[in-house]
Amino acid sequence: MRIIFMGTPDFAVPTLDALVAAGHDVVAVYSQPPRPAHRGKKETPSPVHARAAALGLPVLTPTSLRNAQAQAEFAAHDADVAVVAAYGLILPQAILDAPRHGCLNVHGSLLPRWRGAAPVQRAILAGDAETGVGIMQMEAGLDTGPVRLEGRTPIAGKTAGELTTELAQLGARLMVDVLADLDSHPAVAQPEDGITYAAKISKDEARLDWNLSAVQVERSVRAFNPMPGAWFEMGGERFKLLAADVVPPAEAPVGMAPGTILDDSLTIACNPGAIRPTLIQRAGRGAMGVAELLRGFSIAPGTRLD
Repeated sequence: MRIIFMGTPDFAVPTLDALVAAGHDVVAVYSQPPRPAHRGKKETPSPVHARAAALGLPVLTPTSLRNAQAQAEFAAHDADVAVVAAYGLILPQAILDAPRHGCLNVHGSLLPRWRGAAPVQRAILAGDAETGVGIMQMEAGLDTGPVRLEGRTPIAGKTAGELTTELAQLGARLMVDVLADLDSHPAVAQPEDGITYAAKISKDEARLDWNLSAVQVERSVRAFNPMPGAWFEMGGERFKLLAADVVPPAEAPVGMAPGTILDDSLTIACNPGAIRPTLIQRAGRGAMGVAELLRGFSIAPGTRLD
């Protein structure tokens, strides 16, 4: 098939690779424009842009698809279908209608649960037992289109980074299956019940709240790993908490103020329960185990975190 691919982050790269490997003719790749990145703030192409260039595919990086010229250029590709994976721009109706078979989206949730920008993180924060990925026929609404195929996976203690990588690979396989035989994967309307929305994650939201239960705090640690990173402050310094265990109820002291350091293993009181960090990162340094941290940074039991 003649395919326009539209994607930006690492999540989208496996789908692009799978389309090429399956022998499809990717006639154009659309991605977000290069943005300042890293310490030097050098203009850096997106992961999809970089991968497409390595594959020798033409890349376009418009800042909008709402103007007539951009829409005419898009239609001129004469595509059978557009494949979309975390592109980052709203597609107006003229874009959705241009390919012969419309636009198909790789969405990282079991729709209609977690429509929107951050489905993986929201599923972890909510304590969902499983999530998945769906191949959705796009329409003008926010992730409201019918679904052609979906796959499921248990969350089972995974971080957002681990889960995103898994869903990216799963979504790539499902997209290839759908494109191999569209008629065998008809678009099925989403249920009208069970709709939830996955709002974008803010950096402030990633600040750990010790007034939450230990279970909820541990979910936050996983949901914000790797980005933006769950964090707390102590003595004016910011620490990222990359991994933690929930302390068994029998071992968690009661009556301690939330945010209190309980022992020499950096166990932290929550409300209720406690967590025991296992991987932590100081500002400007690499990740380290708690024992390594405490060898060079003394934190006395009874200390209250900011």
